[in-house]
Amino acid sequence: MSQNLEARNDIDVEDFCRRFSVIYGGAISDVLDEMGYHHQVLPHEIQALTMDQTVAGVAMTVEGQPTVSEDPEEIFIPILQMLGDLKPGDVIVSQPHDNSSAHIGELSCETAKFRGARGAVIDGGARDIDYILKLDFPVFCRYRTSADVMGRWRLTSYGRPIQIGRTVIERGDFVVGDKDGVVIIPRKIVREVLEKSEEVVSTENLVRKAILEGVHPVDAYRKYGRF
Repeated sequence: MSQNLEARNDIDVEDFCRRFSVIYGGAISDVLDEMGYHHQVLPHEIQALTMDQTVAGVAMTVEGQPTVSEDPEEIFIPILQMLGDLKPGDVIVSQPHDNSSAHIGELSCETAKFRGARGAVIDGGARDIDYILKLDFPVFCRYRTSADVMGRWRLTSYGRPIQIGRTVIERGDFVVGDKDGVVIIPRKIVREVLEKSEEVVSTENLVRKAILEGVHPVDAYRKYGRF
């Protein structure tokens, strides 16, 4: 069921999480566009439960499919296995191929948080919203519903490549989410994207300062190359 669960040992996860957490998604998306990666922003329908939620961490990819099974061994055990394999700094990123049930809830979020996960991004539904908000566990999803997965959905794999919208996501890719949505940074370029994004934020601060000091916007753009 799982593979490539350790695809993260060449970066300092805690340091990268901290540094990405203070960079807004638009800057990261711009850097990715400039590097030729034009499909790294997830569909705009995937949004945080509240406007103040943000997330930065390493993708633990999850995939599933609809089912009518009510066998707890088939429904719950794969989910529990995935939760048990989470590492500190992970973000659950799920392509459920389903729009009828909640693919994450309070108990899954509490378990994930206890194991060091930093949040979840679901191309599907969530429930137990009040409890999740009390946990302070960021969840980005398409919709909310009371419907459980029993008899409706099952997890089929985790740690393998998935696709959400036009974005292919692999275990070990980096995930950043904020008020603007969710962006995925491929693992092989994560360090370069981080450093370039930090440069962008620094440069934009200089542009902002210049404009507020009365510099014409065109002159500010020509001097710093950004706007």
